[in-house]
Amino acid sequence: MRIDLHCHTTASDGAFAPAEVVRRAHERGVQLLAITDHDTLDGYAEALAAADGLGLRLLSGIEMSCTWGGATLHVLGYNFDPEAPELNAALEALHEGRWERAREIDRRLAAKGMPGTLDGARAVQLALGDSRNAPARPHFAEYLVQAGFVEDRGEAFRKWLGGGKLGDVKQHWPTLAETLATLKGAKAWISLAHPLAYGFTRTKLRKLIGEFVTGGGHAIEVVNGVQPAEQVGTLAILAREFGLMVSAGSDFHAPADWSDLGMYRPLPEDLPPLWARFSQPLYPQNREPQ
Repeated sequence: MRIDLHCHTTASDGAFAPAEVVRRAHERGVQLLAITDHDTLDGYAEALAAADGLGLRLLSGIEMSCTWGGATLHVLGYNFDPEAPELNAALEALHEGRWERAREIDRRLAAKGMPGTLDGARAVQLALGDSRNAPARPHFAEYLVQAGFVEDRGEAFRKWLGGGKLGDVKQHWPTLAETLATLKGAKAWISLAHPLAYGFTRTKLRKLIGEFVTGGGHAIEVVNGVQPAEQVGTLAILAREFGLMVSAGSDFHAPADWSDLGMYRPLPEDLPPLWARFSQPLYPQNREPQ
């Protein structure tokens, strides 16, 4: 069965509306899909209606931002109750925090002679599809290109928006422990997204995974799109060491951006896939995580 447990829509920072992501996934042979927009479930209802019409199995999914060890992490949740009160309260707080971050990016760029970036980024975002969520850095980057402040999106991130740059605004995300508790309260199956993307040493990464397991995590994302094959091997070793299940997905945002839907490196055959736990009917009749 072809699965994709990591992708994004215009509800966060993807290029396609939720229904279009579902249709594209179906056309590419995906049979089990989770849309994991950043800190929002706004695209879920539209995606679910599209999936029902195509006979594609859609999981509830999300990619939540949190902090650990001074860094921002992303945690994936699956097959949870979308109406869980504690989850929706946490998402509303994240929603407000993302808008404040966007306003701060706008203030900082204006101070450097680039006014109107929030309005411009919002226009870029709305041209892709309606969203109540704050524009993200890719939307700001596209506006900077359109306004002639940079040559391309790569330059926008290198000079202004990338890690450690002026527009890389840090905000108060919840802690890893708080996020795990929120997802557990919603009866989610939980995976640590792209564990090698945070730049941790092997010792710090092992400490992170240990705390992730202690806090109730179930899996790590061993395969993320077309990441280098040696990274798959490194993460596979960690999954075996900690006795974790594994997840996989394209991390699709837009065509030719990183990886397309259903497209990712092969998963080592000896690792237990998280999606095997979804063989039963989906929420709310599914077996609860342990």
